[in-house]
Amino acid sequence: MSTPAAPEPRAPKPALIFDDPLNQQSSDDTDRGWGERPGPSGDSAADLKRFLDEKPPHHI
Repeated sequence: MSTPAAPEPRAPKPALIFDDPLNQQSSDDTDRGWGERPGPSGDSAADLKRFLDEKPPHHI
């Protein structure tokens, strides 16, 4: 008869954080991700492309 194998150690559970979530900055608190494109290009062709890309379908 063989001896039973020792159970594998479990990964530690993540610690609970009791900080106030309103004290932390969220991604909604920044201007990142609100449709702004990175860096001004100053290129009129790029501006026209952006205008045409963002034009609503009823303006075609």
